[in-house]
Parts: sequence; C-alpha cells; structure tokens
Amino acid sequence: MTTDEKIRYSDADLAEFKELILKKIEKAQNDLDLIKSAYMNDLNNGTDDTSPTFKAFEEGSETMSKEANSQLAIRQEKFIRDLKNALFRVESKTYGVCKVTGKLIGKDRLKIVPHATMSIEAKNLQR
Repeated sequence: MTTDEKIRYSDADLAEFKELILKKIEKAQNDLDLIKSAYMNDLNNGTDDTSPTFKAFEEGSETMSKEANSQLAIRQEKFIRDLKNALFRVESKTYGVCKVTGKLIGKDRLKIVPHATMSIEAKNLQR
C-alpha cells in the first residue's frame, strides 16, 4: 500500500453499511411522512364548537404544535439528506473515513451514527 492510498472499509463492510443506511433512510422517511401528516392534521382540527376560552387555549397550543412539527420535519429532512450523503460515500468507497484525521471511523460508531463523517478523536479535537 502506498502512502497516498487511503485506508478504507472492505467491499463486504461497505455492503453491510449500505444495507444499514438504506433501512435508516426508509425509517426516517416514514417518520417524516408521519410528522408531515400530523402537521396537516393540525391544520384541520378545528375547535369551532367549543367555548371561546378553551378555543383560545387550543389555538395557542395548536400554533406551538405546528412550530414543533415544523422543526421536527426540518431536522428529519436534514437527517435523511445526511444519510443519503453517507450512501454516496459508500458508493464512492470513501465511507467511514474521517474527514479530519483520514483514519477509519470505528464500526461501532458507524452502526450507531451511520452518517458520521468524523471519528471520536476528531470530534474531541473540536472541543
């Protein structure tokens, strides 16, 4: 191995990570669909037939719920984008290589955080 050549995970390891990432993307997309569905339902849950006091309270709660769902949706979309980027790195065989140190990110870390781009060592250096 030359010094220019990067250390990387084997094709078998990459296939295993790809399967894990695809499952995470599917689950994350389903979760996003649920969040969006809840947001759409928030728009339709009127309280026209309830007392004015309760209605005012309900509208405030509904606004908070819409904002919370919106924030959840934004975070979920970012998570999906990060997972898709990880999938691209799998395809280009650069997956699991720390962008700071150039060393392999530990398998255990990647199984928990499959979209990780930095090793624990690099994350600790940021502090």
